[in-house]
Amino acid sequence: MPLLVEGRRVRLPQSAGDLVRAHPCLEERARLLRGQSVQQVGPQGLLYVQQRELAVTSPQDGNGATCLTHCDGTDTRAEVPLIMSSIRSFSEHAQCGRLEVHLVGGFSDDRQLSQKLTHQLLSEFDRQEEDIHLVTLCVTELNDREENENHFPIIYGIAVNIKTAEIYRASFPDRGPEEELRAARALTGGPMISIYDAKTEQLRIGPYSWMPFPHVDFWLQQDDKQILERTVPWKPGPALQKERRWLMGKDLFSRKLNPGSPKTATCWPDRDRGGCTERASDFTSAEA
Repeated sequence: MPLLVEGRRVRLPQSAGDLVRAHPCLEERARLLRGQSVQQVGPQGLLYVQQRELAVTSPQDGNGATCLTHCDGTDTRAEVPLIMSSIRSFSEHAQCGRLEVHLVGGFSDDRQLSQKLTHQLLSEFDRQEEDIHLVTLCVTELNDREENENHFPIIYGIAVNIKTAEIYRASFPDRGPEEELRAARALTGGPMISIYDAKTEQLRIGPYSWMPFPHVDFWLQQDDKQILERTVPWKPGPALQKERRWLMGKDLFSRKLNPGSPKTATCWPDRDRGGCTERASDFTSAEA
């Protein structure tokens, strides 16, 4: 069934800008989201979702089944069906409701990686069997600002309050648990995976394994600034200086963990601190 906006089928392909001009409600929602102040979230009550991860909550956890994920264009055709099957498994017995999608992230990068990812995501959601309602679209040129002829994202991170279904701009001082282990998996090409078991309320990390990282000796000789500059398509701003996926991968490999051997961790919610009441994900760009 088609991708819909306010009950009308979305015409594809078209750019994000053309899409919001055809559906003014999307442009208004993007404007409101961009205009929010950034809220600092966690670590209490936070489940942080990294690159190529997804987490789904059961309807008993909050306001309907909620899935949050960070897609980076690695394998969109496989990732969207995984997202759909994950959310469907928690809502198959629902008597009412609808499937909604909110897309946030990316910017107008010189290599047009964000534009490519946006097109892939919209096309794949449009190919799914169910009616999917596009509610929020704040991507590429709708999430872009220019400074000294360089382009930057406006929104770097979002959070979802699963009790109210509110989506808002956010920053995350704590990106754990096992941030380095999870970053190494993404750095070495790991696929999209689910990290949260809503039935047991456990965050399960791994087991992971990876092959030797190509040219690791070269990367380990570079300083942190050079790694950031060579792995993002724009000059890193303050938010990106805090984004340490590549740096953590560097540190992890420099400690000479044995590639190919499983690495795993299981975490339980801290009930004295309220458990997992929010889901959050850091969106930077299509190639972050």
